[in-house]
Amino acid sequence: MQQEDRIGGDESDLESLTSASLRDAHRFRAQYSGMVRQRAYIFDGDGKYYNKEWDLKEGTGKEFCWYHVELPKGNQKLSHSAQHLIDALCPPLKLQDILSLVSNGPFCGHVDGALVFRVNSPGPASSSFTFKIAARITENSVITVSLGRVPRLGFSPMGQSLLSEVPSVDSPSYYRGEHKERSGIVIEEHVLEFLLTMNHSEEADNPVPSSVSNLVVHIIDTHVDQLQDVVTKLEIELDAVELEMDRGGFAMKKQMLDDRRFPKLHLNLQRLLQVIAHGEQVFPRVKEKCSTKHWFLAEDINSLEELIGRLRRLKENVGFIANRVNAIQAGLDSWQAEQINRKLYYLSFLSIIFLPLSIITGVFGMNVGGVPWTGQSQPELADGFRNVMYICLIMLVVVLSCFGFPALYSRIASWWRMRAMNRSWSLNRRSFQKRPNIVQERRGYLRL
Repeated sequence: MQQEDRIGGDESDLESLTSASLRDAHRFRAQYSGMVRQRAYIFDGDGKYYNKEWDLKEGTGKEFCWYHVELPKGNQKLSHSAQHLIDALCPPLKLQDILSLVSNGPFCGHVDGALVFRVNSPGPASSSFTFKIAARITENSVITVSLGRVPRLGFSPMGQSLLSEVPSVDSPSYYRGEHKERSGIVIEEHVLEFLLTMNHSEEADNPVPSSVSNLVVHIIDTHVDQLQDVVTKLEIELDAVELEMDRGGFAMKKQMLDDRRFPKLHLNLQRLLQVIAHGEQVFPRVKEKCSTKHWFLAEDINSLEELIGRLRRLKENVGFIANRVNAIQAGLDSWQAEQINRKLYYLSFLSIIFLPLSIITGVFGMNVGGVPWTGQSQPELADGFRNVMYICLIMLVVVLSCFGFPALYSRIASWWRMRAMNRSWSLNRRSFQKRPNIVQERRGYLRL
């Protein structure tokens, strides 16, 4: 009986532990499921697409499917991102497929019969300079994973203008005493600044892919556009900072040095260069492997080659921005060194002034015999203090004359040179005016 009770107690404990683990897993999924965005499309191969349910099935015939997972940007570990993908893609994907999509660093190869590539930077997920894009490609389906929203990656109904989301107002106008209503479009300043940093159209203008190869080119194109947007934003920000530095004074430059603004910007540029370098490693291999697929079109191979060229030019542009940042930081460092040298000059000037005075006061302050004007009881030495002050004043005048004479001499010399040049110019002008007729030679030259 005791053994049966023990077995029954073990089974109940096992059931409680299993239920607790299931509750914890359900709580974890409930906590993070709303943070992951999932989109699924099916394309008919003739330029049309439809939204579909998330079943991770492949298309048939000319049809192909696209499943996209958008991971949240935040302070989360890599294991949390892997858990998100496991919840969204398992089954039918295996753990090896998940790891090939979520791991950091560049990769391009075949995993379980599918072509997988990723360009995942190892920086913090909350940083604006951390990018993650990965794709698993088969003949009739594409599965992609991105960190945060990638502009222009999805699709929206055609003909929908970007200004449809911008509010419009009716403002009254007066013409010849008549009251008229006038409609206008209101765009906030920060929205307009964001639109100026965009080098591409929005999702409504995306051409619908007619094949898997078109979709792969579209995914890589949007990744390059996203990098281009970041570079354009950096250029605009850097231009504004240079303008502030030209207009600002001591407080502005000191604030930039205290905030370490340019070292942080240089670190972000290095992260961006790392992402571009990963793309330079991965995308040529993608082009090489896709060229062997019978379902990958030749024109899309040429499009991949153009995107690789864009990425290389973008790397050169980021290098130019890094040089500008280094030049601005060098200017700030030289300005800071100049401020320090100026303060040290003032301190050395004061020390040179007070050094002779301290020597004089030290000599007359010695408590030994034979020092002049130190007898307090002798009435004929009552002017000793005044004499010492006279000596200190004379020494101060000599020191100041030594400092001021070079500057005074340079001013007098420059004035004298300017006066001599003016005198010589007036003499040459008078002699030129007194000369008789000036004969013009054949080739247009004047004989002086």
